Amino acid sequence: MPDRVPARNEWGDRFGYSRAVRVGDLIEVAGTTAPGDSAYEQARAALAAIEAALKELGASLSDVVRTRMFVVDIAADGEDVGRAHGEVLGPVKPATAMYGVTGLLRPEMLVEIEATAAVTKVL
Repeated sequence: MPDRVPARNEWGDRFGYSRAVRVGDLIEVAGTTAPGDSAYEQARAALAAIEAALKELGASLSDVVRTRMFVVDIAADGEDVGRAHGEVLGPVKPATAMYGVTGLLRPEMLVEIEATAAVTKVL
């Protein structure tokens, strides 16, 4: 099993990072953005990309213990991003935080999500 998933985008090599890294039972998934016409669509697509990275490292969304959501216009889009998070991770209920930020790498990016997973089950 690999210990990291490459960032399959234009920034991975240029900025020197991986999409996800596994160290023992801990997996850290880097900030993930995705295309979409709305913050909700972008959040759903980012969570799907996080799920795919976890799968490559032998984990699943049920192993997620923490997420962080970065939202450019939290007043306008926070509820929709939270709804997307709840639809995907509601049964898991990881610890989470949502932050309002002044911007992301590109102006069309409205939300970025990070995740931490622990493959050992919480007791």
